[in-house]
Amino acid sequence: MKPNEGKIIYVNGPVIKGTQMERFKMREMVLVGENKLIAEVIGLNDSIGTVQVYEETEGLELGAKIYGLGTPLSLKLGPGLIGNIFDGIGRPLIRINEMSPNFMPLGIGLLSIDLNKVWSVKMQVKEGDKAKGGEVFAQIEESGLIIHKVMIPTTLKGTVVEVVGDGDYNLETTLIKIETDKGEVMPVKMYQEWPVRKQRPIEKRLKISKPLITGQRIFDMFFPIAKGGTAAIPGGFGTGKTMTQHQLAKWSDADIIIYIGCGERGNEMTDVLEEFPKLIDPKSGKAIMERTILIANTSNMPVAAREASIYTGITMAEYFRDMGYHVAIMADSTSRWAEALREISGRLEEMPAEEGYPAYLSHRLAEFYERAGYVKTLGGEEGSITIIGAISPAGGDFSEPVTENTKRFVNAFLALDRKLAYARHYPAINWLSSYSGYLKMLGDWYADNVDEDAILLRSQVMKLLQEESKLLDIVQLVGEDVLPDSQRLVLEIARIVKTGFLQQNAFHKEDAFVPIEKQYLMLKTMWHLYERALGCAEKGIPMSKIRDTELFEKITKMKYNIPNNQLEGIQTINKELEDYYDALLASYN
Repeated sequence: MKPNEGKIIYVNGPVIKGTQMERFKMREMVLVGENKLIAEVIGLNDSIGTVQVYEETEGLELGAKIYGLGTPLSLKLGPGLIGNIFDGIGRPLIRINEMSPNFMPLGIGLLSIDLNKVWSVKMQVKEGDKAKGGEVFAQIEESGLIIHKVMIPTTLKGTVVEVVGDGDYNLETTLIKIETDKGEVMPVKMYQEWPVRKQRPIEKRLKISKPLITGQRIFDMFFPIAKGGTAAIPGGFGTGKTMTQHQLAKWSDADIIIYIGCGERGNEMTDVLEEFPKLIDPKSGKAIMERTILIANTSNMPVAAREASIYTGITMAEYFRDMGYHVAIMADSTSRWAEALREISGRLEEMPAEEGYPAYLSHRLAEFYERAGYVKTLGGEEGSITIIGAISPAGGDFSEPVTENTKRFVNAFLALDRKLAYARHYPAINWLSSYSGYLKMLGDWYADNVDEDAILLRSQVMKLLQEESKLLDIVQLVGEDVLPDSQRLVLEIARIVKTGFLQQNAFHKEDAFVPIEKQYLMLKTMWHLYERALGCAEKGIPMSKIRDTELFEKITKMKYNIPNNQLEGIQTINKELEDYYDALLASYN
C-alpha cells in the first residue's frame, strides 16, 4: 500500500501545516521535505494537518512532501540503552557524533540503539512453555551493574514453539517463536518498540512503603522521597537545582538513573557528560554510567524535541521498571519543557492561559507525573519509577503557573532558597517551606530499618527549627541578650543543626554521601545535646558554662571528622557529652 503523502502549505518554526492529509492519523510519525525531517502529526482538520517537526526547519519549502509512516513516535527498547546518551527523541548522540563530529546533521532519520551489536544471551524458556506478555524469556549482561531481562511483548500470549540456544546474537535475531491461541506463529526479537506517549501496562499499583535513600541528610531524615513517588525541586537561578539533581543521580539507591537535561544550558550538560563517566557507584565500586542513561536536549536544540524529551525518558524508565528495577528520573528542568509547550502553542495560535502557557499545561504535567509509581509488573516483578523534576521559576517566584501546577501532582516539594544559596549553604533547601507527604507512608520502614523514634526525632528537631525562626524575628528587633537562656539555647542548637546536619559538602569524601545510620546518630546526638543543655539551663546554670566551645564544635564537625564506616566515634562524642554535663550539674549542686 502506498504511504500517505501530503504537501506543505505553511511553515512557522517547528510547526508546519499540510494539505491532502485526510488519511493521516493523530500522533502519526511523518517525514517532512527533501531531508526527511522527523515530525509528528498534532492536529487534523479535514484535509489540513498540523505537524510538529523535531529537527531544524530552515530551508523547508512550500509544496514539499509530507510522508506518513503509519506509526506513532516510538522508541526501540532493548540492550544498548544503559550507559548511552540520547537526544530528545531517543537518537544516540555518541553514534551521531561519530557520523558528524561538529554538528547535528539534518535528515539522519530516527536512529536508535545499535541493532547489529552482538550480545551474549542466556535463554530462560524452553519449547512447550506457556508464555504471556511481560514475562522474561532471556537475560543479557548489559553492564557490570544491570542484567537486561528480555521480555515478551505485552500483547502476546501463547505457547513457545521454537527457541534458539544460549549464544551470541544481534538484536535482529529471532530468539523465540510463540504460537498464539489463534494458531499464528509470532517471532520475538531481543528488542521491542513502544510509543513514547503511551503508558506501558502493569498488573497493579502497590502501596508506597520504601524511601529512595539518597545519602543527602535533608532528604533522608527531613523530607524523604519514596520509591515510586514524585518530587519537585523549584528554585531561582543560581540556587543549585542542577547540582542537587546531580547529587541525587550520583548517590541515590535506585537501580537505574535516567537524567533528562531538558532545555538546560549546554555547559551544564557538558558537566554531566564529563563528570558521570568518572564517578564510582558507592555500593558496587563500578562506574556509575553502568546504571545511567543520559538524555541531552539542550536549550539550543530544536524546541519540539525538548517537548518530547520527558516522554522519551519516562518510556525508557517504564521499560526497565517492567524488568523489576527501581528507576529514578531526574528531569532538569520541567520549566524549560513547559516553555517549549508555550512556544509551540503560540505558533499554533492557541488561546493562551496564565502567563502565556497553554490551557492544557496542567493536564500535561499530570500526565507526566502520573507515570511514576510502585507497581507489580505483568511479569510478576516489583518495580518503581520515581520522578524528581526541577523547576526554574522566573525570578524565583513560586506562584508562577509551572510551580503552582506541579505542586498539585507531587508529594514532596523541596524549595530552594536564594538567601541560603548566597550564604553558601548547600543544598539550599528551605526547611520551613519544604514538605514531604511520604513521612506517614514510610514510618514503618524507618521504625524497622533506622530506629523506632526516627520520625519522632525528626519532628522534634523540625519544631526546634520553627521556634528558632520565630525567635530570629525577635532578635532582629531587640537583640539576643534579652532572651532567656532556654531560648538562647534554641538558637545555639539550631545553628548546630543547620551547619552540622542540613548543610552538606558535595566535594568532601565523608560528606558527599552519608549512610542513613550515621544521619540518625548525628541528629540524635544533636537532640541529646539540646536535652542535656536545657536541663542545665533549667537549673540556673549560665549559658557561658552550658555552651562548651570544644564540645559544640566537635558535634558540629562530626560529619567530617567521623568516617562513615566508623560510627563508634559518635558514641565517643556522646560519652564526652554525658560526662561534661554530669560534671557541670555536680559542680552546681
